Amino acid sequence: QVQLVESGGGLVQPGGSLKLSCTASGRTFGYSMGWFRQAPGKDRGFVAALNWIGSTTRYVDSVKGRFTISRHNAKNTMYLQMDSLKPEDTAVYYCARGGARQLSDLESEYDYWGQGTQVTVSS
Repeated sequence: QVQLVESGGGLVQPGGSLKLSCTASGRTFGYSMGWFRQAPGKDRGFVAALNWIGSTTRYVDSVKGRFTISRHNAKNTMYLQMDSLKPEDTAVYYCARGGARQLSDLESEYDYWGQGTQVTVSS
């Protein structure tokens, strides 16, 4: 049984930064973790993922160079540092625990999900 809770969302101006956190209760040992987002009127889509040790990452092209995914396993916490935010980054951001396939960009490969945290980028 795993529970994931996101925090750190909010309203920021274009070009600003936010750091999202995802804190887990239950097992994340040995699992990849990922971030997804869902914009208004859009399907939920992949943002970033990393393996258990945090040595390998994957990003959707639109956030490369702006977002950084990391994790602190001793704290059962994963992070998404978001810099140079754009209005098109506005979405509800979800963290999720991955399955056996590492760094997947498919929702179906993740088995536990947080409730989401709202990120709004607007002037």
